[in-house]
Amino acid sequence: MNWLKIVAGAVLIQAAMLLPVQAGENLNAIKTAGVLKIGTEGTYPPFTYHDENSKLVGFDVEIGEAVAQKLGVKAEFLEGKWDGLIAGIDANRYDTVINQVGITEARKQKYDFSEPYIASKAVLIARADDDSIKTFADLKGKKAAQSLTSNFGKLAEQSGAELVGTDGFDQSIQLVLTGRADATINDSLSFLDFKKHKPDANVKIAAEQENADYSGIIIRKGEPELLDAINKALADIKADGTYQKIADKYFGQDVSK
Repeated sequence: MNWLKIVAGAVLIQAAMLLPVQAGENLNAIKTAGVLKIGTEGTYPPFTYHDENSKLVGFDVEIGEAVAQKLGVKAEFLEGKWDGLIAGIDANRYDTVINQVGITEARKQKYDFSEPYIASKAVLIARADDDSIKTFADLKGKKAAQSLTSNFGKLAEQSGAELVGTDGFDQSIQLVLTGRADATINDSLSFLDFKKHKPDANVKIAAEQENADYSGIIIRKGEPELLDAINKALADIKADGTYQKIADKYFGQDVSK
């Protein structure tokens, strides 16, 4: 019988370990420690990257710092590769990930998201002096510089464009600028970042999709107090102008919608 008691005891211990944390426990722990641990890549400009002095900077970094400040704590960033970044939440390596994590139904099954803090749209980019391309339908018979496996490439193909294969945004833009392609469909945030650094470049957004993709701050499920606190912090930095200041610095405009 003794071994049965031992087994039963072990089962009870394991079951206890699987129970959710007490309400507010993680938020309290964060405030007690004075640190919000944030997972991020550090290799994804302009969102999270290292500057010429090797300092971690970027839009997402400054959003994380601003949110932490509103919580009354400091932001501590822990860097990792994208493939294992979200898994770090499960392993309790950090409290949250701020790294352009798209809000999807699949992810919402396992994690909780803050209110969206940034939006991106598919935009049609053409030369600024080209008036022949004003809508996605105008791509029919035109050359579009695209990564062939991307959703943007598929959209260009559906619009009737002839695809010119590229390695990504930078190469696509260069082909448009040099006239080797008529246009490219790409991410609005990438375009705004490009224009921020090269405002005189001869390219423009000719059209954009209505539907946007949103990113949020992702945390473990079962932490409603922490989620509420993060949402309040995001609302506060938008209300007091902090968000706009960060958005202007990296993109030249509000990118929350």
